[in-house]
Amino acid sequence: MGDTQMSDAPMLNTDARTGGTNLDEKVRMKKQLGLLEGVAIILGIIFGSGIFISPKGVIKEVGSVGLSLVVWVACGLLSMIGALCYAELGTSIPKSGGDYAYIFEAFGALPAFLYLWDAMLIFVPTTNAIMGLTFANYVIQPFFPNCPNPDSAVRLIAAVTICFLTFMNCYDVRQTTKMQNVFMFTKILALVLIIIAGFSYLFLGNTSNFDRPFEGGSSDPGKIAVAIYSGIFSYSGWNYLNFMTEELKDPYVNLPRAIYISLPLVTLIYVLANVAYLAVLTPVAMLASNAIAVTFADDLLGVFSWVMPLLVALSAFGGLSVHIMTSSRMCFVGARYGHFPAMLSHINMQRFTPTPSLVFLNVLSLVMLCTSDVHVLITYSSFVESFFIMLSVTGILWLRYKRPHMTRPIRVSLWIPVVFVVVCAFLVFVPCYYVPYEVGMGVLITLSGVPAFFLGVLWDDKPVWFVSALGRITHTVQKLFLSAKEETDED
Repeated sequence: MGDTQMSDAPMLNTDARTGGTNLDEKVRMKKQLGLLEGVAIILGIIFGSGIFISPKGVIKEVGSVGLSLVVWVACGLLSMIGALCYAELGTSIPKSGGDYAYIFEAFGALPAFLYLWDAMLIFVPTTNAIMGLTFANYVIQPFFPNCPNPDSAVRLIAAVTICFLTFMNCYDVRQTTKMQNVFMFTKILALVLIIIAGFSYLFLGNTSNFDRPFEGGSSDPGKIAVAIYSGIFSYSGWNYLNFMTEELKDPYVNLPRAIYISLPLVTLIYVLANVAYLAVLTPVAMLASNAIAVTFADDLLGVFSWVMPLLVALSAFGGLSVHIMTSSRMCFVGARYGHFPAMLSHINMQRFTPTPSLVFLNVLSLVMLCTSDVHVLITYSSFVESFFIMLSVTGILWLRYKRPHMTRPIRVSLWIPVVFVVVCAFLVFVPCYYVPYEVGMGVLITLSGVPAFFLGVLWDDKPVWFVSALGRITHTVQKLFLSAKEETDED
């Protein structure tokens, strides 16, 4: 999951799963968002810190300016196609849990469990680590302008930041949500400054970086696939668009319209930002930089260059905060469905913070800081996530065959999911020979969920001592973190 700020989707549909009353009335009351608000929400989800780190990963693999821009356009188109597929999934299977619910509905309990398993062990902690390292690199870069950032210092700052924001989310989640407007402003302002400064430099006649745009470009499919991983990381969030269905007026009309408007706009902004980067920095300069927006500002903004690392650092800090807050709800979904220990669940979300899951994910995020190479982490997480996104969209094709009369308020043309699945298959299988270690680790962690599923979920006749021990651990965690079993209207 990468850059993305994970949606707190489980919160949107909680009533449908826990026996809430008068659901139709509640839904009608919540439908206060029109098309304009829908577009704004989508932009808020997608815009993050990825655009300040991914350009280096893309240019590293493809090697040329022109091919780099092609990859960014292709990533935008892929995101748009994927978002349309998820619009059909989200309105056809209106259940909490996102991909978990779609995979469960189409393919059953084991693949759905493996999705949650990988989300908890790979997607979420890896994305936390990436955003923490991004913040650390941009904070520390001004102090080491002529040499690489100290690796230990970067990882230490990232670890302290992740722990601090986890504590803040445990202490008072309302305070963290209030900060998001400020952080959204910093993201947009940083992008606007980059685009204006870069194009001003370009219009002054500095076009040498674009003289032979495709010279030195790679034709290796494996490298191109890994480059797309880096690009798609910046677009992360498009597969959460369907979670806003309940909030929209006339959602079956406004949701696809919001997609048609917002994702081309995001693609345009990202391509313009990359043109600005490449107008000022050569591919060699981008590869030598640990924080390309800082290097860009140093070359172009002069005495005002200090503004850029500040804005990007605040952007990464805000993105990490909201990602920590919302991703913890995945544990709640798993606990509700019986696919994760109840100790990771919690009582009424509006009264208590999900402290056990926050602490659990915090520990795993710190483990991911064993490396400070964010591009390795992006490839590591994106491979497995792409596989499960492919599986979710494959569910459209399977359900079209298995349940042709299923209610589909939004029904996309058949070629859309077919094209998306084919591209995802390319992204999943082609890098196997190019980055075998990252792919192998992802496969190994995924397969480790199979025995966990059979032991933890399917095995009903567990020994009394095991059940008793698990109960004691659960009660201890509930007392320690002031959490409890989720309350329902039947309780």
